Amino acid sequence: MALSTADTAPAVTPTPTRPTSKATPRWRSREALTAWLFILPSLIGFLIFTTGPVVAAGVISLLNWNLFSAPTWAGLHNFARLGPDPTFWSALGNTAYFTLVSVPLTIVVSLALALLLNQGVRRVAVFRSLLLLPYATITVAVAFVWIWLYIPHDGLVNAVLGWFGINGPAWLISDSWAMPALILMSVWKSFGFGMVVFLAGLQAIPQQLYEAGRVDGTSPWNSFRHITLPMLSPALFFVIVTSVIGSFQVFDQALIMTNGGPGTRTTTLVMYIYRTGFENYDQGYAAAQSLVLFAFIVVITAGQFLFQRRLVHYDN
Repeated sequence: MALSTADTAPAVTPTPTRPTSKATPRWRSREALTAWLFILPSLIGFLIFTTGPVVAAGVISLLNWNLFSAPTWAGLHNFARLGPDPTFWSALGNTAYFTLVSVPLTIVVSLALALLLNQGVRRVAVFRSLLLLPYATITVAVAFVWIWLYIPHDGLVNAVLGWFGINGPAWLISDSWAMPALILMSVWKSFGFGMVVFLAGLQAIPQQLYEAGRVDGTSPWNSFRHITLPMLSPALFFVIVTSVIGSFQVFDQALIMTNGGPGTRTTTLVMYIYRTGFENYDQGYAAAQSLVLFAFIVVITAGQFLFQRRLVHYDN
């Protein structure tokens, strides 16, 4: 018996209707508004105290202005003055020297102390607070203390060296030792910040990784190299970036402890900008120098971010 067309036709599955988009819930709108209210003060401060001065410096760098008379147009003349200026290049070299030595030393000291405090030291909160105290102290006060420590004949540093038969130098007036003296003081002043960041990163590393390494017979050095450093790399990257930016802006300790001397041995770029703008009243040239410093920091920071994918391990 032949089947009818109605019997053989397949059943048609109805196409599901596309759901219409729902309106954003009221609680999400309130959450976004609350977030913007918290962000707004920092955003306003950034626009006024960071973006505004950068734009103003860009305008002033194109002018001849001594603060007391009307500014006149200079074009790119202030930037052209940088090339034959030996003091500018000396200050830039001093700043680079300070950065290349102080940043690695600060990171090594910070990481070593963080590893020590992470070993179950009793009263770790007390030690952490004491070690963070130099970072929280005003740089001017710390600089005056270290001036006393560096006194050639009666200072504590040379007295300690004398116990070992070493005749300490005249630190702050020596051509060879003035910059190392500033670097030593700066490392002592700033290691606490990196220590706290590293300690937080160490405490976030899963202990199962170390237990698995001990089961496989991994030595402490290999455990540090293959577990601690990769897992700590985001914190390490953060500390490196912030330390480099801060070291390029070193000013207070050099101004107070050596005033840039002897000669220009410890004259940093920020100190030279300050002297150009507020001692020589050459605002246009000082603004040009500050923009060059800003460009150096941007380029170095951008380079660090370009290499972070190779060096930084993010645990997903």
